[in-house]
Amino acid sequence: MLATLVIALREGLEAVLIVSIIATFLRKNKQPLAPMWWGVTAAVILSLLVGILLSLTERALPQAQQEAMEAVIGAIAVVFVSTMIIWMQQHAPQLRHQLENEASLALSRSSRWALPMMAFLAVLKEGFETSVFMLATFSAAQSAIGATAGAVIGLLLALFIGWGIYRGGVRLNLGRFFKITGLFLVFVAAGLVVSALRSAHEAGWLLIGQQRLLDLHGLLPAGSVRAALISGVLGIPSDPRWAEVIGWVGYLGIFALLLAWPERYKPTPQLQYRFYQAISLLLLVGAIICAKSLTPPSFTLSQQLPLVTQQDAKQQAVGELVRSADGIELTLTGKPTQFIPLPPTEDSALAEETSVPLKGQWQDAPATLTLDHVMALYHGRVPPGLHPQQHPGPYQSHWQLSCQLVVTMQHGQLIAAQAIAHSLVTLSGSGLQSPRLLSVSLPSAATGCPWQTSPAWQQQTAQALAGYQDTLTLYDFLQHRLPIVLIVISLGALVLSVRNKKKCSSLPQK
Repeated sequence: MLATLVIALREGLEAVLIVSIIATFLRKNKQPLAPMWWGVTAAVILSLLVGILLSLTERALPQAQQEAMEAVIGAIAVVFVSTMIIWMQQHAPQLRHQLENEASLALSRSSRWALPMMAFLAVLKEGFETSVFMLATFSAAQSAIGATAGAVIGLLLALFIGWGIYRGGVRLNLGRFFKITGLFLVFVAAGLVVSALRSAHEAGWLLIGQQRLLDLHGLLPAGSVRAALISGVLGIPSDPRWAEVIGWVGYLGIFALLLAWPERYKPTPQLQYRFYQAISLLLLVGAIICAKSLTPPSFTLSQQLPLVTQQDAKQQAVGELVRSADGIELTLTGKPTQFIPLPPTEDSALAEETSVPLKGQWQDAPATLTLDHVMALYHGRVPPGLHPQQHPGPYQSHWQLSCQLVVTMQHGQLIAAQAIAHSLVTLSGSGLQSPRLLSVSLPSAATGCPWQTSPAWQQQTAQALAGYQDTLTLYDFLQHRLPIVLIVISLGALVLSVRNKKKCSSLPQK
């Protein structure tokens, strides 16, 4: 509520001041005010439409795109509030003088639409900025009702103060007012930086620096006054992450330096022009270096996978699996090495499983089974379709043994493997009218499975994958996203450089 109140008060007062100064000038020069009010009304309606359109567009988008739009709107709001703070700090004391000069120039051109257009553009600028600020602040607000109430109160206060200034009953030190509110809005804008970075992460744009730095849930309990002031106004979340803290501290540091810089040490327009030009060039070079000179990270694992089997809650080593160029070599204890061809796999970031059937062979497979043997193989129960009185055994047995080998590949590396036994026995004889096919459990020595890669190997692989993913995320950010950010900032510095160059050309030559 406090954040939206100050934003609405400041933006509304800027617009009201401009309108009141133009109205006072028109009244002094005996000009009609109706065209100006038409321009103001049109600007207010258009600003409301912009805010409504942005809000409806955001709600109509899927969740990820909503987060992306909130990040973009938050970034635009930060730019707007930053330029507004700097501009008003420099021009607030001379605002009336500058506007009256512009109004005199417009009036001297004998254009009946010049001053109404001037009021329209001024109010439209403030209204559009307010719409963006409010939408960004509402996205980060904990209470929509409180944020709305703050905005309404701020606008009403702005209208009241502006009316008082217009009628001459209120005297306000504009320089001090905009300096104090500007200092507060610096913290609000820093909170918008945090909110924009959080939305950028949820949109999948910013994946680095997401480790939680602090846990402030105890300091900022939900619904408390502290949470409303610190999280709602200053934009500090209860679980700040590294990227958000760096953005918050960096923004505050830059603006603290700009606002506290002594006037007598302020650089000349010529020096500012060269400084911004150098910054623009350096950022452009940095963007090119990031985009062209970085090499992607590589991911390699040991090609020898230790295999274990579970026996009586204990793990027992049973062999190893070795990755080769076109397949894998399986070596189990006491058995010859078996080569298993694998189809070619792509270097995919997603884990892909490949199943390969392996035929088993039980050298000592019994040709006959008693009923007790069958029950032992069938989990201690009599299988369905066998009646001890009618089919007492023994039975002739025909065995079908196989293993289903499942290997998991990721980033072109073999990261896991397991074999699942499929043991089938067909019983006949002993009064059975037709053969009975049963799925039974056999020891791994008979089937050659089940087995899997060892848990220790799996843990090491998971850690290696997590480290590689972090490195890959950082590489992607440095090569693709950071250059875009640097180019945008470089263009901004270039614009400031051109503006200061124009100032240099307008200064009298010594």
